[in-house]
Amino acid sequence: MIKINGEDFPWEEGLTVSLLLKQKHYTHPAIVVTINGVSVPEDDFAVTSIRDGDVIQAIHLVAGG
Repeated sequence: MIKINGEDFPWEEGLTVSLLLKQKHYTHPAIVVTINGVSVPEDDFAVTSIRDGDVIQAIHLVAGG
């Protein structure tokens, strides 16, 4: 089990940041992801593995004024 944005989510072998975002339907073009408090560069989403027990934050960036 992993935790994403404070909610439990089932972990599976081979899960990457890209796959997780797709499974959660997070499609916003500007998103910041951290795993256990460490920022993951967007260029590394496809190759960054998520381990069982990880805590992930996925934050959509929006501008306002």
